[in-house]
This record gives sequence, structure tokens and C-alpha cells, in this order.
Amino acid sequence: MKKSIYSLLRGTFLVSEDSFKNWKVIFFLSALALVMIASSHSLDKKVYEIAKLNNQVKELRSELYDGRTRLMQLKMESSVVKKMKEKGLAPSVIPPKKIIIKPES
Repeated sequence: MKKSIYSLLRGTFLVSEDSFKNWKVIFFLSALALVMIASSHSLDKKVYEIAKLNNQVKELRSELYDGRTRLMQLKMESSVVKKMKEKGLAPSVIPPKKIIIKPES
């Protein structure tokens, strides 16, 4: 047990005669670690992009509601009457008449 710990600490398993097998495993594990690091960075980048897009959606949604509110206020009869008074127009005091056309048979 002591010899295996000393050989591990000294690195003799890397320079011994059958060390080629050990190097294969070390290279494989190193490549695997690099792939894992790259995929985690890619995932982080995607998470930040999703958060940014969610914020944009919230901003655009609030702009939509703000625009709808302003449109509803502009379409109100009182605001239309006020705008028309500025231009010199007033609502009619004579009520509209219904025109009925009877078909000729």
C-alpha cells in the first residue's frame, strides 16, 4: 500500500515500461475534461442569451400595453371632441335620421 502511494506521488507510473497505457488514459481524461469545460461555457452563454431575450420580451410587452392605453385614450369621445374643438369643429346638435328604403315590388 505504501509503495503504490509513493509511486503515485513520485510519478513513476508515468515513466515505467508499461506507461503507454497510463498516458492513453490521462490523455483521454484530459480531452474529456476540455469537452466538459467547453460545453459548460456554451451552456452559460445560452443561459445569458435567454435571460437577455426574456428582458426584451418584457420591455416590448410593456410598450405594447402602453401603446394600447394611449390608443384607447385617443379614441375616447371626450378626447376626440376636445381635438375637434381646437380645429373649430363641434358635434352636431341635430340628431341623425334613419333612412328606410322600401323595395319596389
